[in-house]
Amino acid sequence: MTSDLAFDALADPVRRQILAVLSGTDECSSGALAEQITSVGRTAVSTHLRVLKVAGLVTERKAGRYRFYSIDPSGSARDVLALLNQVFRSGLLAVNDAVPNRSVPEDSPPDAAPTDTPHRRPA
Repeated sequence: MTSDLAFDALADPVRRQILAVLSGTDECSSGALAEQITSVGRTAVSTHLRVLKVAGLVTERKAGRYRFYSIDPSGSARDVLALLNQVFRSGLLAVNDAVPNRSVPEDSPPDAAPTDTPHRRPA
């Protein structure tokens, strides 16, 4: 299952750092990524990029001897986000049912915090 590969790839902090860098650009060369990821060397960055590509999280474009990477919006990232949205929405609804006077609006994003709904007396 592709989403399993994606979750395995996301488990590594260096890969998450690479994705964070890519999220701020349309496209980035492997060399430019290696300059920004200082916790590991260039070869390790290339290895991590290969794992992200196999997991369907990034795409690779070759131009001569250079390789450019970007986040793949149609790849497994979409599946991962859909699964996380479903998990957290269910969790928030369960919390909402368990805690009185707290509500999560139906159309709120999955990261929205429940809001207090105080009962006020008319003045």
